[in-house]
Amino acid sequence: MTFKKELANNNFSDVIFNRHSVRLFDPQVKIYRDELQEMIAQATTAPSACNLQSWHFVVIDTPEAKEKFKKAVLKFNYPQVNTASAIIFVVGDTQSHTVYREVWQKVYDDHKITKEKLDQIFGTFLPMYENATPEFLQLDATIDGSIVAMQLLLLARAHGYDANAFSGVDFKAIISTLRLDPKRYIPIMGVAIGKAAEKPLETTRYDSKTQVDFL
Repeated sequence: MTFKKELANNNFSDVIFNRHSVRLFDPQVKIYRDELQEMIAQATTAPSACNLQSWHFVVIDTPEAKEKFKKAVLKFNYPQVNTASAIIFVVGDTQSHTVYREVWQKVYDDHKITKEKLDQIFGTFLPMYENATPEFLQLDATIDGSIVAMQLLLLARAHGYDANAFSGVDFKAIISTLRLDPKRYIPIMGVAIGKAAEKPLETTRYDSKTQVDFL
């Protein structure tokens, strides 16, 4: 996969350790859709279970779309919705396995795996997902969606922007508000992107030793 834009910030330490959640953005900053699409494409290099890529994205970047989106957003998140250049809402796709053959056939056609490996994948992982419970598929999509959302947060910073991940939405209404099929998609989180209009709050982390057990 090749990308058009050279990253504005290639300093890995800075991207990781100086990333902070921003909830108030400069409303005058515009991020064009081709760059948003590029960020999403780069984010989708994230790992996913069995390469299912169980994610989907809805971009909210116009005043009209923001007003519709706010119908399912908790009010304390209105400031970032109103001021962000764009909100990319990440949802989990519980039916990603229905195109599983297409995904892996393309891997085979690109000469990245052998025919034997392709047959093994179709004979092992595909039946597991075709016979999976809804709970299994939802959990799988939640994990995939969370990983790609984190990658999107970091890529926003690498592109020179600030961002914030939020889940303060009406989880029962958000999928319909996004005009998606609630039988297929599940909400993961929104990622607000733009240029900070305030100094972000820097928080203190727990001592990791209190959160780790070694077996």
